[in-house]
Amino acid sequence: MTKNIITVCLLFLALNTAFAQSGADDKVTITGKILEKDTNAPLEYATVVFKNTKNPTDVSGGITDGTGNYSIEINKGTYNISFEYIGFKTETIPNKTITADQNLKTQYLFMDAEALDEVEIVAEKTTVQIRLDKKIYNVGKDLTVRGGTVSDVLDNVPSVSVDVEGNVALRGNDNVRILINGKPSGLVGLNSTDALRQLPAESIERVEVITSPSARYESEGTAGILNIILKRSKLEGLNGAITTNVGYNPSAGINGNINYRTGDINIFNTTGYSYREAPGNSSSSTQYVSTGNFLDETNEFDRIRKGLTTNFGVEWYVNDSASLTASFLYRNSDDENNTTNLLQQFDSDKNLLSTTVRLDPEFEEDKTMQYALNFQKNFKESGHVFTFDFQYEKSSEDENSLVKVDDITSERVATLEDQTQILLQTDYVLPIGENSQFEAGYRGNFNTTTTDFQVEFLDTDSNQFALSTDLSNVLNFREYLNAVYTQFGSKIGDFSFLLGLRLENTQLTIDQPTTGDFSKRDFTGLFPTVNLSYEITDRENITLGYARRLRRPRGFFLNPFPSRSSVTNYFQGNPNLNPSYSGQFDLGYLKRFGKFTFNSSLYYSHATDAFNYVSFDTGDTAIVNGEELPIIQRTPINLATEDRYGFEFTLTYSPSKKWRVNGNFNFFQNDTKGDTPNGLSLDNTNTSWFARVSNKYTLPGEIDWQTNLNYRGPSEDAQNKTDGIFTTTMALSKDLFGDRASIAFNVNDLFNSRKRQQTTTTPTYDAYSEFQWRERSFNLAFTYRFNQKKKRPERGGYGDGDDFEG
Repeated sequence: MTKNIITVCLLFLALNTAFAQSGADDKVTITGKILEKDTNAPLEYATVVFKNTKNPTDVSGGITDGTGNYSIEINKGTYNISFEYIGFKTETIPNKTITADQNLKTQYLFMDAEALDEVEIVAEKTTVQIRLDKKIYNVGKDLTVRGGTVSDVLDNVPSVSVDVEGNVALRGNDNVRILINGKPSGLVGLNSTDALRQLPAESIERVEVITSPSARYESEGTAGILNIILKRSKLEGLNGAITTNVGYNPSAGINGNINYRTGDINIFNTTGYSYREAPGNSSSSTQYVSTGNFLDETNEFDRIRKGLTTNFGVEWYVNDSASLTASFLYRNSDDENNTTNLLQQFDSDKNLLSTTVRLDPEFEEDKTMQYALNFQKNFKESGHVFTFDFQYEKSSEDENSLVKVDDITSERVATLEDQTQILLQTDYVLPIGENSQFEAGYRGNFNTTTTDFQVEFLDTDSNQFALSTDLSNVLNFREYLNAVYTQFGSKIGDFSFLLGLRLENTQLTIDQPTTGDFSKRDFTGLFPTVNLSYEITDRENITLGYARRLRRPRGFFLNPFPSRSSVTNYFQGNPNLNPSYSGQFDLGYLKRFGKFTFNSSLYYSHATDAFNYVSFDTGDTAIVNGEELPIIQRTPINLATEDRYGFEFTLTYSPSKKWRVNGNFNFFQNDTKGDTPNGLSLDNTNTSWFARVSNKYTLPGEIDWQTNLNYRGPSEDAQNKTDGIFTTTMALSKDLFGDRASIAFNVNDLFNSRKRQQTTTTPTYDAYSEFQWRERSFNLAFTYRFNQKKKRPERGGYGDGDDFEG
């Protein structure tokens, strides 16, 4: 590393000297491209050095851009030309005589395993890189997520927040499309919230935050896209790592990745098993306007999560320009959710009228099998690529529960869900000249889901369970999506642009054998995208993005049968729900100065037919211990419009190698206008914000100490007011055995303060509630690596950029 810094300093000094000694007439421009040999990926920030063989003081050079291209002005003469990149073997062209502008042939660099020691410190940093259509956060050494899950990782990424129930939001908007390696995946599963809590954090290489997606990406997700890239090595020979963890509330797990490459074959596998207990609680107090009576509910949640995930694959390098990869994914989770519900009724003077204890032990089994095939063909011209992907996935999610009221089993509930997904995707990229690129592709998603919901009540006379035809139902939901896209990008001086257009057709089929209802819906839309960038200097730039986005109604939203959460509350889908379209603008600014990096963004979106959940009194009642109580329904509806405004920034300060501070702030406002079907106005303006500070410091004895502070500001909509939430996470880590191993200890929610507190006001009732999904937890993790360092150097330009920790 020191050698590289000295080389760069001498290079800049020599550049100034050479410029002063040479006239403009002696200048020529040399262009070319640098790629990684194994993958043909462009190497951004690779260095090209020209050393004049007759004049030692005449040293020139430069670095490559994001596509691996370089353009360097030098004096005429004879040079030794070297091509260098951290962690790769240096290639040299000796005694090259240059007398005119020239384009050198594409230079390929090979990874150098012996050079990994030099890049260890750099690669251990978590970094962020700004692209035209995305921000790439390399996870790096985030101590607070060791032994944790993907959900924990996302909660530390700027712009992203994870609420107490595990729901992921991007800039305050929860309609986020989550992809694995750029595609829908069984690792996310039928229930993405639960799946993200089971996938180990150690399996992640980086997270791409795509707030202004280009036409290459599907239009789903009005907030944008989170693309999770999993780790995968291509080092020669056998290498890998294993991580074990144990914690309290009781948890344990083991996760390993192994890779073996020899000749033209690369074999890889990642396998993990986890056991995690997640105790939680909730409480609510509801007062009904008509009677003044109170209904108080408390819930204790005892959850057990057990899950096995394995991903096995083989990559075959057919020849120097083509590769074929086949992989198999299996995920099996076995969960228990034991809920104890205490229901107390009071009169208007708070005199106790009745008490009911309801036990709801639920057993859930999720299975996913996914088969994937990828073919990639690289043509002679660098960047000229054709890819084809096929993916078949079969998932099942079975939930069974026995409901006990006052120790008597009174209800049996089963939700059996099966899903089949087929993905076909092809992309073609054609470079045009040195700075332009054309791209086109097709994508087909064919998804079928069957949900069988069964509710049985105990007949006290016969002591037998009888199926409830009012609640039980079957829903067959089919979604077929066909899309084609094209886009063109170019760089003119310091200005870059990427223009695209995507055409998508969606066909929805809703089949309800229970009632004989059958309906089809078909909608087609055009989705233009614009991404612009202007580089003011090499340390300052401005970006502007526009994208039209879509939020489709899912089967659960459309199913008109009720799904009860309690005797007095139920959820019901809306079969008339329409897709919501939005236009989104994003203006970004990046500035590096001294030891600071400032990255900011202004954003705005306008949505039509926006989704919103509403709760209202149905007019029906339920008898609980002889008392007649109103039944509350919750359902999604389309509102007229929703406008979202926001501003965010991330500021990084690195005063020394031992100390790094990162802060992220996001302020946003939602303006909603619309009415419920019964005429209730839902016009509302909600202003909220969240802030995150991460501080990492190396203590004596090379012990790393990291503390993350998170605050989610209060929010409000037409019916609900939610208080702010403050959370603290702390971790310590120490490398052992010559950096071949690491041990880390972390505390999640140090002050046990991650609770949602909410007040709900409607014309018929007022309510106050608290919810804590998971209580404070402790975790100890140990990692051992064989034949690899703490972090491999990134490829394709992902290993450098703006420093970001956390």
